[in-house]
Amino acid sequence: MSALSLRYVALGDSSAVGVGARQGGYVEHLFQRLRRTRPGVGLLNLAVSGATSATVLSGQLPKAMRSRPHVVTLAVGINDLWRGVEPHPFESNLDQLARGLVGTGAAVVLANLPDMSLAPVARLATHFLPLELISARIAAFNAAVARVVSRHGLIGVDLHTPSLVELPGSPDYFSADGFHPSDTGYTRMAEHFWPSLLHAAERAVPTAQATG
Repeated sequence: MSALSLRYVALGDSSAVGVGARQGGYVEHLFQRLRRTRPGVGLLNLAVSGATSATVLSGQLPKAMRSRPHVVTLAVGINDLWRGVEPHPFESNLDQLARGLVGTGAAVVLANLPDMSLAPVARLATHFLPLELISARIAAFNAAVARVVSRHGLIGVDLHTPSLVELPGSPDYFSADGFHPSDTGYTRMAEHFWPSLLHAAERAVPTAQATG
């Protein structure tokens, strides 16, 4: 195997970039943990703050496909949610993303959405977006994520279930804007990603050995 034995490529939005924290987003946390267990890991973080499923598809996917990844993580949808994107086009975008990423031979990890109705910013916006509507839209988005994971044989990450337990009464999970995670929030997000990323890395070993 060459010095770079595992290529980790991350796609997504501000949470992958690490907006709102001093120690990086969940991707940086995952990378630092992965490099302690896997010598020769390289990271290409293509995430862009404000990204939607459509902009990940148009801007990040082509770069990811050219990078010959062994492992890919993707978490997107919060910006779609706030911008009023309907579940069907969101699912269509995810389908195209999954098809392109699986075509690279990489092990692909796709996360669902936490319940953002529990974020401080959501409680300040109830005059135009009721909390019940936010929760209902997240449920529809997460059903779409589950279908895409199943259709394409992806590795799923459940951020929604733990968010129902951890977010209430935990304002320290959010940065000052009440929307982006804090360092604590990103650390917890990475904890939920870790078993799936480790599974993906183990699945990707034959590919890494073959391509170097």
